[in-house]
Amino acid sequence: MANPGLETVLQELGDKPVRDATTLRAKLVPGLKLYMDESRAAAEARLLDKQNGLACARFLSERMDDLVRAVHDAVIRHLYPVDNPSMAERLAVVATGGYGRGTLAPGSDVDLLFLLPYKQTAWSESVVEAMLYVLWDLKLKVGHATRSVEECIREGAADMTIRTSLLEARFLFGDKALYDDLIDRIDREIIAVSSADFVDAKLKERDARVAKAGASRYLVEPNVKDGKGGLRDLNTLFWIAKYVYRVREPEELVKAGLFTPEEFKLFARCEEFLWRVRCHLHFVTGRAEERLTFDLQRIIAERIGFTGRGGLSAVERFMKAYFRIAKDVGDLTAIVCAELEARQAKRRPVLDRMFGRFRRRRGGALENDAFIIDNNRINLRIEDAFERDPVNLIRLFWLADRHNLPIHPDATRLATRSLSLIGPTLRNDREANRMFLDILTSRNAPEVVLRLMNEAGVLGRFVPDFGRIVAMMQFNMYHHYTVDEHLIRSIGVLTEIESGKNTGDHPLANQIAGTIGNRRALYVAVFLHDIAKGRPEDHSVAGAAIARKLGPRFGLTDAETDTVAWLVEHHLLASNTAQSRDLSDPATIKSFAETVQTMERLKLLHILTIADIKAVGPGVWNGWKGQLLRNLYHETEVLLGGGAADIARSDRIRLAQDELRAALPDWPQEKFDAYAARHAPAYWLKTDEARRVKQAHFVRKSDEAGRTVTTAYETDRFRGMTELTILSPDHPRLLAIITGACAAAGGNIVDAQIFTTTDGMALDTIVLSRAFDRDEDELRRAERVATAIERALKGEVKIADLVDGKRPAKERSKTFQRAPEVSIDNSLSSRQTVIEVSGLDRPGLLYDLTTALGKLNLNIASAHIVTFGEKAVDVFYVTDLTGTKVTHAGRQASIRRALLEAFKAEETEPVQRRSA
Repeated sequence: MANPGLETVLQELGDKPVRDATTLRAKLVPGLKLYMDESRAAAEARLLDKQNGLACARFLSERMDDLVRAVHDAVIRHLYPVDNPSMAERLAVVATGGYGRGTLAPGSDVDLLFLLPYKQTAWSESVVEAMLYVLWDLKLKVGHATRSVEECIREGAADMTIRTSLLEARFLFGDKALYDDLIDRIDREIIAVSSADFVDAKLKERDARVAKAGASRYLVEPNVKDGKGGLRDLNTLFWIAKYVYRVREPEELVKAGLFTPEEFKLFARCEEFLWRVRCHLHFVTGRAEERLTFDLQRIIAERIGFTGRGGLSAVERFMKAYFRIAKDVGDLTAIVCAELEARQAKRRPVLDRMFGRFRRRRGGALENDAFIIDNNRINLRIEDAFERDPVNLIRLFWLADRHNLPIHPDATRLATRSLSLIGPTLRNDREANRMFLDILTSRNAPEVVLRLMNEAGVLGRFVPDFGRIVAMMQFNMYHHYTVDEHLIRSIGVLTEIESGKNTGDHPLANQIAGTIGNRRALYVAVFLHDIAKGRPEDHSVAGAAIARKLGPRFGLTDAETDTVAWLVEHHLLASNTAQSRDLSDPATIKSFAETVQTMERLKLLHILTIADIKAVGPGVWNGWKGQLLRNLYHETEVLLGGGAADIARSDRIRLAQDELRAALPDWPQEKFDAYAARHAPAYWLKTDEARRVKQAHFVRKSDEAGRTVTTAYETDRFRGMTELTILSPDHPRLLAIITGACAAAGGNIVDAQIFTTTDGMALDTIVLSRAFDRDEDELRRAERVATAIERALKGEVKIADLVDGKRPAKERSKTFQRAPEVSIDNSLSSRQTVIEVSGLDRPGLLYDLTTALGKLNLNIASAHIVTFGEKAVDVFYVTDLTGTKVTHAGRQASIRRALLEAFKAEETEPVQRRSA
């Protein structure tokens, strides 16, 4: 035994054999447990000191080798000794899987193959069983198989997972002849006859794994092991290389011609970095955690040694480094696929699957003799095509878009090697910029081609401002992708809108897309809208400056450049206005219209806003946001176009009442007149006809039943929302009680419409985001929320106790920090004071805010609730008890203090999904 610590453990068993398995384990396990703990502590100390993840994984693997051998030696010596073993009493212990590669993460499984001769005795089975019990007592996760060589070959031929595991079999100890026989037969009987099958299966397996973990390598909470660009992708490359090129060690890939020396260095650098992150993850969590979640990113960044710099925090710089590595892994994948295709080891080109949106075409001439169509893909005719004319680095992608053809991996590989040719001369070349603008505004698949350019590194070099945001993540829960991926996805959404797809999601945008006059400006604005993220200054203002610089370079006219700059500077205006302002307030629309000024800008901004929101990530866009944006568009259209805007307020109220009367033909006139008189003018101006009809039936039914507190609910799958309508006697704390009941019942409020009737009743509509896909499940949840609201309003339960019972346990730290802000503005509304509160979201926050406003004797006329991941932005339109604005400075200061105090009250709570 080479390890002194383990020798001591075995020596302490004594010279006298221990024949009882239970007694042996009792004596053996404590010493081995101490050895494991010391080994892991030493590995962690080395990792923190040297920051070499691969060295850490190899150190842990070597220590595990010694431990498994010590267990084997103890079992053989004490329980099942054989002085003169027969041919049937042989055993080889083999490491397989990741452990077979000689690497082991702190929380990884230990995969073992107990290899037996064809003829076996009970001895080998007893030895294996005794070894496993010791390993299990040590709390190790052991993946094990006990097979003969013949069984390995038979099962490996039939099962791809077993075959892959055997591919990495590494001899530990025992009968070496058994192991050598296994390896020889695997080479002759499996690998030599099935390379194409194996490659095809592994690439399909990779596609399925990546789809499950998240298709993009730029997801902001990546899976280090199974995600796209993660360790498993590197494993897959090496498995394929071992299978096809018959190499045993990664270093042999250069000699085999698969990688250049520089590409192998990149392979090694990627592998080490990913192992470093994975080992840190396991050490920090104490388990086999593979997902780099937000709460862990900050910790890992600190452990690795990243610090804030250049407008980016330490965690953002760390994640940018991670995503660059993920991109490099993607480059290596493309290289391997190209080489395999050249050897005809694959059944079909992988890029045809990856970029299936391209239409394939056979033959055909190209406009430039530097390029050819090679196996239905664009390739280079001459190897020095980029050196002869660097414009060809852009032309390659322009041709791919123009002819709807994918690019050969060899051409992409050479483009990446030629990035040094992209300098000021090429960036300012008129032809290169013309072709780039053609790509960006293409009616084919600009998202696909731009992503190809980005992955090759060409896009970031050709547009250096874009290069600054490549692989940049924003450390928040709202954005699902890195900034560059978000911008490219935005172009994809814009293409969908223009082509008339998904009309149910955004019917107005699809309708007006064909009527805009500044199509080129719109595409460039969408491409640039977040280009200045990560800078100290406001990214919208800085982005507008970049747009003014790039517009002329791309070949835009002065007018187009002005439009692009305006759109970039105001790209958040429509979203913020629609979601956090009262759209029935004339002051809101007037202010928005004064900024927009023209119908053309209104159209462009509407479409850009949808593309931006939809590209944030799955589930961010919903019908409710779409409806708000359409309402804003139509209200502004009226103002910009004149006409209906001149209709007197009283005439609009009378028109709304006439529409409702027509929809209620069975109501006696006197009953209708009495009902109409109960509503203030704001009700008729704010609510749509469909809601007025529903609420009329709801109020009449409640009156006839003699109920003073009642609720109704319905769900809307298209809008992704569930509406609760509440009728109750009005009082200042009414909204606080409703939001508290929603919080306690798990309702996530996204908007609130509040009205008070002339007879002192409140008619409130609370809009909740859906929690379930099935309507039946969602309606059951809505019933629970409605019941909780009714009980709270009737005084059957104390709302404060309900909310406090649902608050999460406090913890020492938060993943995110957001300083709360309160702004009070009297210019945004003609009738109310607008209070905007933003800060770190948490369960019960809206209840705490509305409670604070109630205690201040403020009437809440309307509330607009927006959540951007972990950030809450809640806007309240309020008046004092006399119905006037809050103008006194001292009163405003009291409001500001009380609302900030609501954040401090729970400042040690962890961020969880919002309940209210």
